[in-house]
Amino acid sequence: MIRLLSLALLVLAFSWAALAVEPDEILADPALEARARALTQDLRCVVCQNQSVDDSDAPLARDIRVLVRERIKAGDTDDQVRAFMIERYGKFVLLSPPVEGDTLVLWLAPFAVVGLGVLGAWAYIRSLARQPATAAPLSAMEEDAVRRKLDDAP
Repeated sequence: MIRLLSLALLVLAFSWAALAVEPDEILADPALEARARALTQDLRCVVCQNQSVDDSDAPLARDIRVLVRERIKAGDTDDQVRAFMIERYGKFVLLSPPVEGDTLVLWLAPFAVVGLGVLGAWAYIRSLARQPATAAPLSAMEEDAVRRKLDDAP
């Protein structure tokens, strides 16, 4: 019973994305529909931001899916559709923006953050190594307390 329930939950978890494209959006020509799906999988939902337009069920994502299909039916190539979307929404609409001067920060920022973290950890460890390993001497009261405990020990 648990296996059946687990399987049902797994199927449900992976099928939610298939529900994003609504039946009235699908093109009659399978080749054009395949192109539209490929394009919308590479476009970012500007509402959800970390989801493709193909996977998102946001109203704006639906509008973008419909717009992509209209452009394809009008005879636009994949590059023309991408260029239209970039012109309309900026390069942010691409899930994988091209490596260019203005998007270089997007590509290099994760490496810079990791590098700064490693540099900070290295500096912290070095500062710990430079500190003296000796402890401060005990006060007279602390020495008396230690002697009493040692004398009471079996």
